[in-house]
Amino acid sequence: MSTIVAIFSIAGALAMGTISPGPSFVLVARKAVFATRKETLLLVFGLATGAFFFAMIALLGLHAVLNAVPVAYLLLKIFGGLYLVYLGLSIWRSARKSLPITNDPDAANQARGGGRAYMLGLATQLSNPKTAVWFAGAFAALMPAEPTLAFYLVVPPLAFMIDAIWYTIVTFALSSSFPRTTYLRHKAKLDYICGGIMMLLGAKLISMAQEE
Repeated sequence: MSTIVAIFSIAGALAMGTISPGPSFVLVARKAVFATRKETLLLVFGLATGAFFFAMIALLGLHAVLNAVPVAYLLLKIFGGLYLVYLGLSIWRSARKSLPITNDPDAANQARGGGRAYMLGLATQLSNPKTAVWFAGAFAALMPAEPTLAFYLVVPPLAFMIDAIWYTIVTFALSSSFPRTTYLRHKAKLDYICGGIMMLLGAKLISMAQEE
């Protein structure tokens, strides 16, 4: 397989994984309808940084590590599941709370909020076993037998760009006036739904780990 074909094949596989619904989409969608676009985009960049990291370790043999050390995948499921349950509970607790002000002129407050959003995106991506397995499988199946330097240099930034582009589209689509107004009108119900989805995904991961 040529380098160009391998790059496009992996890009297609990663794009399919990114677009498929999951905790990252729930987080971006919820953030987009109540926070500033700047803060939501920082969350997106955190997710994209996580994708870059997974691409890097996939190039170093993530698939082989998960196969050789099954306990690593088991722990990833358990801790990832617990983290999603924690996020879900946090959303539930804030369901009936008033929204934070998004037009705060205090630059320091905005910087803190943006930093928290970035770290939330990064932590959510890195704790997601689905992302780890998807990257590991895609690279194991589609990586050339003898990767060139260009392959190593192109693929991690490409993984970053795929996540960043998709979730930027989601951000701009859901931060428009109609989705924002709809969310404000039904905030408690929608937060309970989002939090419930997070907790169900987390509980599913933990139960899958216990079955192994």
